[in-house]
Amino acid sequence: MNPKVAVIGGTGICDPSLLSNTQEHILKTPYGTAKAYTGNWADQEVVFLPRHSSAANKESPGKHHYVPPHKINYRANIWTLRTLGIERVIATSATGSLNSTMRPGNLALLTQFIDFTKSRPATFYEEGAVCHIDMTEPYCPEIRKALLASAEDEGESCFPSATYVCTEGPRFETPAEIRAYKMLGADLVGMTNVPEVVLARELEICYASIAIVANMAAGIAEEKLTATEVEDMMKAMLPKLKSILKRTVARLPVPRNCACKEALRDSQV
Repeated sequence: MNPKVAVIGGTGICDPSLLSNTQEHILKTPYGTAKAYTGNWADQEVVFLPRHSSAANKESPGKHHYVPPHKINYRANIWTLRTLGIERVIATSATGSLNSTMRPGNLALLTQFIDFTKSRPATFYEEGAVCHIDMTEPYCPEIRKALLASAEDEGESCFPSATYVCTEGPRFETPAEIRAYKMLGADLVGMTNVPEVVLARELEICYASIAIVANMAAGIAEEKLTATEVEDMMKAMLPKLKSILKRTVARLPVPRNCACKEALRDSQV
């Protein structure tokens, strides 16, 4: 197999049985060991990486979600995908909404992010070369176009643009924080998209994320937030999301025609 596309599954999308003919791969990287799976979606070869259970040195019997967002080894994950020959990544993101028009069960394509993480290694360039990677357009336009068309084919409305604020977690945000993020222009809030999107750009991997609105954010929701409601919404959305992702993988153009593949040009000093 020589897959070029990977799917990173987030909350509620952690089970490798989504693929057929699955093979597990445990790879050692300069940043630690990570686990991914190769397999098939229809006639497409893909890699599946479960974001919250990719730590190969951990075991949690019966669970596919055991690494909290602030402890995910994002560098090992993205490096593993590069090692497997991946050129494109489609990620899923469970989110809370700050935007009254984006309601639970809605889909949205991320186009910008605001980073409020605190302690995560955020670059591959910590020694030697200094890299100032351009993030003017963080999410690959080719993948976003394919995702939007695939959602339309499935009869699902999908917001074509959303600004995502990434928080450290694992706690939910306070209503005061949500009000501040809303003033900054954020539509959605989550805990995992950064530094994932940045690291993919540093390796010139195309990256896009489809967000699933799981709940309204703190202070906007009428009741307290629970992890259970997020998990339940993601399970309910899984069949639709799986169909959209399959269609997207099949319609991606070959070769790549976007600027992502040359992201490092003029970035190093």
